[in-house]
Amino acid sequence: MDWDAIVLSVLAVFGAVVLALSQLHEVLGKVPAIIRAWHEIRRTWRETGDDRP
Repeated sequence: MDWDAIVLSVLAVFGAVVLALSQLHEVLGKVPAIIRAWHEIRRTWRETGDDRP
């Protein structure tokens, strides 16, 4: 294995790790909004269920 292959391998691994971390950051950043939306949906379901005769 020559130096070119080693450098390319290191760069590829580093790029894959950075991509995975950025995707994880995006998903975790949206979790609070998803939880708030879920609570709003449940609250709406409860309110509509209480209005039935």
